[in-house]
Amino acid sequence: MQIRQLEQTLQTELLLRHSRGVVLTQAGELLLERARRILQDVEDARRDVQALARTDQEVLTMGLTPSIMLQIGPDLLIDAKNGMPTVSLSLVEELSHVLVAAMERGELNAAFAYGVDEPRPGIERTALFEEELVLIRPVSDAPLPETVTLAEALSHDLVQAGERDMVQRLLKTAAEKFSLPLQIVYEAQSVPAMRALVVRGVAASIMPYGTAIEELRTGKLAMQRISDMPPKRTLYLIRPSGAQTFRQQAAVDRFFATVAEHLLESLGSLARRVGS
Repeated sequence: MQIRQLEQTLQTELLLRHSRGVVLTQAGELLLERARRILQDVEDARRDVQALARTDQEVLTMGLTPSIMLQIGPDLLIDAKNGMPTVSLSLVEELSHVLVAAMERGELNAAFAYGVDEPRPGIERTALFEEELVLIRPVSDAPLPETVTLAEALSHDLVQAGERDMVQRLLKTAAEKFSLPLQIVYEAQSVPAMRALVVRGVAASIMPYGTAIEELRTGKLAMQRISDMPPKRTLYLIRPSGAQTFRQQAAVDRFFATVAEHLLESLGSLARRVGS
């Protein structure tokens, strides 16, 4: 009854009901993901407040992009608990440009963000590795080639994040440089909405592997690498310049290194250490 009332309020079906049970609609999947985020935010707030009440606890507020959270989010929490027992980890999940702005406002102690390629006042940055973006597309009855050219990738109707997103800027630069057409027919700030449009078959997307990792693992989406001129982005660890150190700074630094190692392991051949 509560779900029915919620569907009436939202004016959309959240569940498809049949004789064998129920399955989530795309709207239901989106709502479920947002609800989990909200509940996690509530839990993070509770934990942070409790941590402030304990004189032995310090709070590390760290920013991550959605693709990083999807790849290694659970590992982060385990590693933080094991490696920094006196530091409480609070995670903030946003696109890279939002994380940079939050750091400039003094809201983050550290962040793993992409595309911070130019120096920014008040921010220290360390380049970690370079990552290829891939073409994510609907599954096909026929086997797909493992790779496509950049021209073939850009020939698809694409769904991408807004113009401030670094990936769209990379695509526009590449399209202009090589005089290729670019057909961004949908813009969506919501990563679940982008994935849903690709699953429905109305568009493809050039995005980080981690953004679609679950759908790729379960066979809901297909991936092709770009063979000739793959768009790439660089991951940076950014921190406020001259920020006060933690009492357990060595443990915090080891934790940052562990995050980078987990990401490299997850990305495999799609990533290359800077300078290697």
